[in-house]
Amino acid sequence: MRYKPLNNSIYRGNRLNFMNQMRGNAVAIFNSNDIYPVSADTELPFEQHRDMFHLTGIDQEETILILYPESKEKQTREILFIRKSDEHTKIWEGEKLSKPLAYELSGIESIHFVEDFKNILNSISSKVDTFYINKNEHYRANSPVQTREDRFINWLLKKFPDHKTAKSNPILQRHRSIKHLDEINQIERACQITKKGFNRVLKFVKPNIWEYEIEAEFIHEFINNSSKGFAYSPIIASGENNNILHYTKNNKQCKDGDLILMDVGAEYGNYSSDMTRTIPVSGRFSKRQREVYKSVLKVKNEATKLLRIGNNWKKFHEQVGEIMTKELINIRLIDKTDIKNQTKETPAYKKYFMHGTSHHLGLDTHDYGLLEDPFEENMVFTVEPGIYIPEERFGIRLEDDVVITSKGDPINLMKDIPIDPDHIEDIMN
Repeated sequence: MRYKPLNNSIYRGNRLNFMNQMRGNAVAIFNSNDIYPVSADTELPFEQHRDMFHLTGIDQEETILILYPESKEKQTREILFIRKSDEHTKIWEGEKLSKPLAYELSGIESIHFVEDFKNILNSISSKVDTFYINKNEHYRANSPVQTREDRFINWLLKKFPDHKTAKSNPILQRHRSIKHLDEINQIERACQITKKGFNRVLKFVKPNIWEYEIEAEFIHEFINNSSKGFAYSPIIASGENNNILHYTKNNKQCKDGDLILMDVGAEYGNYSSDMTRTIPVSGRFSKRQREVYKSVLKVKNEATKLLRIGNNWKKFHEQVGEIMTKELINIRLIDKTDIKNQTKETPAYKKYFMHGTSHHLGLDTHDYGLLEDPFEENMVFTVEPGIYIPEERFGIRLEDDVVITSKGDPINLMKDIPIDPDHIEDIMN
């Protein structure tokens, strides 16, 4: 295994937390992700459904989990189904998880092969009234394809039309948003790997290199440090590409005098990091670039202080909007007339800072979290303000990952990654 697994006590606790929130005489069912085809006989690398990983620690395809907390029989309160190895599989793919190893990873005692699932489900279904089903209800969710979980839910509702249904996702949204200390350590490890990649790139960048060459430097360092690679599609945006928020082509040559905005993060053990740095191709910021950079850095530092227990999502973004407005006035991008003419729906600062400042981080880069919930200890957030100026042909974004604490100021998991403009210039030169 490329990463060091968490102790199965974490997953035991996650399952117990979930089952304590289930209501009525009910059973919850979870499925792993599909392996997605490309064409011919090629497939995309497998990525486990993060809910399955959160509840079991199992990182293998064709996995099913049943949770039945009110069962009178201990062996059916938690049931894990895994793929069975055969001689063909052993030769072509390598042996799949054995039952003992699946137990070691998950802490689940009752383990069967997938072929037994329907028979066991049939025997349980006659004893329960409600199925907890797990649809993707993340506020950013946009799935253009039907997932394995979706197909299973359709089958389940046709097979058992008289059963009631309840939703698993709201429970998971709340539980997954608050991290165990061991989970935070995994995120921090991902941040440390990201730091190594960034330090490598700072010494590599010079005029006339290509964006994809920078991407290659990052991936080399990530994989060389036990990561599977990028936690999300990397953004290596030079010149005017700075102003394209989700630019992922990474195919432009980096020219002297331009900036490179790099939004990248390594994963480790399925946990994400998420970093953005903006650096000068030449190794020196121009006077105007440095002025805007310092404003973005100031907003980031002030916004970070607001990530405290008891604050909430809506209030936080209003507060950051006020901070950004002052900075945009200071660097002469908006004026008092713009402020006078702004509306609640279209504040003046949105012309140059059009995205959110933070999102939850964890097993997903845009991780679970109910936006109406107040901030709590051990929630992990990004902080990522930016100022984008198409008319000046550059934009700047800076981003760190932080943990909310009970002691006041959050812990910055990226505090050791260079961000001060003088420090960046020193390293590059």
